[in-house]
Amino acid sequence: MADVDAGLLASTGVTRPRVAVLPTASYPDGQDVFDRWASMGVAHFAALGAEVEPVLVRDRAGADDPAAAQAVGEADLVYLSGGKPEYLRHALEGSAVGAALRAAHERGAVLAGCSAGAMILAGHAFEFRMRLVPWPLRWGAGLGFAPGISVVPHYDAWPEPFSALIALQAPRGSVVLGIDEETAVIGHDSAWQVHGPGRVTVWRGRHRERFRAGETFRI
Repeated sequence: MADVDAGLLASTGVTRPRVAVLPTASYPDGQDVFDRWASMGVAHFAALGAEVEPVLVRDRAGADDPAAAQAVGEADLVYLSGGKPEYLRHALEGSAVGAALRAAHERGAVLAGCSAGAMILAGHAFEFRMRLVPWPLRWGAGLGFAPGISVVPHYDAWPEPFSALIALQAPRGSVVLGIDEETAVIGHDSAWQVHGPGRVTVWRGRHRERFRAGETFRI
């Protein structure tokens, strides 16, 4: 995603943008995974010319740390890692870091996410139930930076009928973005553009549309 992320950094208009990498969603998968997400984020964005700070918020208590909130609040781009979307939402909701994230967004900072990070930026996010049969999916609220939208990441990693079944279970009225791997969708106001080698599948109820790199759609 180097080209995509370089474009996001350029869009800030800052010569050496500040990036805050927030690996919180990965913490339930263990300290090693958490540390790996943080180090990958630092290496990736530093190679693109940014000033990068890993914000090592592990849980809800850590999300009230003033230093963590300041790092997020001062960032030109905040990157949310993959992991567990529901865990990330509970950690950030009502916290100092969550408030700083909203303040950063309101002043025009870029918010970016991978997998769970992308899911939780939307209006709704799903989570598999930990049992033999994962249906029906449990849908909860996201952080709402993209209201009315739900994200299905890794859309092309599963057979289309399975991915479509997830999309069709989204809350009523939600527009579902099925994002292929190695692919990004960048939104500003109500316009969205696809970047990368894959596709974005947009579900509006049972109506499906496909978009490829460079194509735009509105929500």
